[in-house]
Amino acid sequence: MHSARLLPALFLAAAGVLRAAPAPQQPVPDQLDLKTAVGFAVENNFAIRQARERIRQQEGVVLEVSARRNPSVAAAGSVQRNADALSQSFPVSDRYWTLGITATQNLYSGGGVTANVAGARLSREAATLDLKSVIQDSILGVRTAFYRVLLAGERIKVQEQNVTLLQQELKNATDRLEAGTASAFEKTRAEVALANARVPLITANNDRRLAIEALRQQLGFSTNTPENLRKIPQFLGALEYRPVEIELGTAMETARARRPELQRLGKLVEAGGTQVKAAQAARRPTLDLVGGWQLRKGATNSFGDSQNGSYVGLQSRWNVFDGRATTARVSQARSGLEQVRLRLTEAELAIEVQVRSAHSALQEARELAEASQKVVEQAQEALRLANVRYEAGTATQLDVLQTNVDLTTARTNQVQAYYAFNVALAELRAAMGLPDEFIAE
Repeated sequence: MHSARLLPALFLAAAGVLRAAPAPQQPVPDQLDLKTAVGFAVENNFAIRQARERIRQQEGVVLEVSARRNPSVAAAGSVQRNADALSQSFPVSDRYWTLGITATQNLYSGGGVTANVAGARLSREAATLDLKSVIQDSILGVRTAFYRVLLAGERIKVQEQNVTLLQQELKNATDRLEAGTASAFEKTRAEVALANARVPLITANNDRRLAIEALRQQLGFSTNTPENLRKIPQFLGALEYRPVEIELGTAMETARARRPELQRLGKLVEAGGTQVKAAQAARRPTLDLVGGWQLRKGATNSFGDSQNGSYVGLQSRWNVFDGRATTARVSQARSGLEQVRLRLTEAELAIEVQVRSAHSALQEARELAEASQKVVEQAQEALRLANVRYEAGTATQLDVLQTNVDLTTARTNQVQAYYAFNVALAELRAAMGLPDEFIAE
């Protein structure tokens, strides 16, 4: 699974190109970076694939309603045998047959066909915007899951560093005991501290396994054969902190202009207006041009005596009174339109709150990330000084162990802060309606 192979398909999918089926899934890769993960998800994520099928379904609706603009041709025929008493010809005949071909072209439908076609096309555009929204949500899920895997890996490193430091402390305590400069209590305390440190390391390894499974679900990676059941790729990348400033006003304006959910609801409002027009069209007459050819039984039972010929004419229908059914349909269409308008207003409010929340979360994450950097530096220096003082006999072993715990806590808080910052930035970009950096607009 290489990014160079996936990116062309990624760009096509992001542009709305539909495929009959996703590419066959490849085996578990040896290495996996974020770009490759995003590319794989665009092709295989189940929510994205379902959104593509909804577009395909809506295209069928467009073709169906557009068909009423085109002429239709139908063939019909019948053969029957009846009692002489039912004969309608002279001389009396007990047989009858007819065969005909009829072509019909709608000339006027009160605007109903035009309204239905326009509504179907708007619904198709709304389905395309729904695909865009689903892609953004799914890729945000992929990013968050990938960051969780990186976070779990960083936590493992922190706990491994802690175990290494405590192993060194145990060795020092053992050497001191053998040299007669330390008590057995100090060695025992170092052994207990080391044993306690192995617990969060075990937990961190299990968290990483669970994070990988969550990422696999987001990717839509369903290949789970015996040969790759336990295979885990090497995840490339690291949780980094790069300060980013985004003004709240800019974020709000961008979200209003770019969020596909709002654009989709806008299309549905327009489609709702066409549905009202389509319902109102039932109050007007329809006019069709009809022409064809017919063959039917002649004066005798001989098929050679059949009569045939062509015809052309106009057909019209006008429901003068339909028991207020049209009025009810118009009322339903207007109610549906108003509901979509309310959904649009509700979505605008929800997106505004979402942008504010994401912006606030980013600000908090940025402050925590900057603070964690300083704390780690201070904790490292505190541990160095504690070891120096312990060697000089002015500090106790407990001081060294405590400063080691403080350093581990500071490093854990730092990787957590970096994870929160990257997730908050991705969530704010998604709230603004900005595409993922690995997906072409």
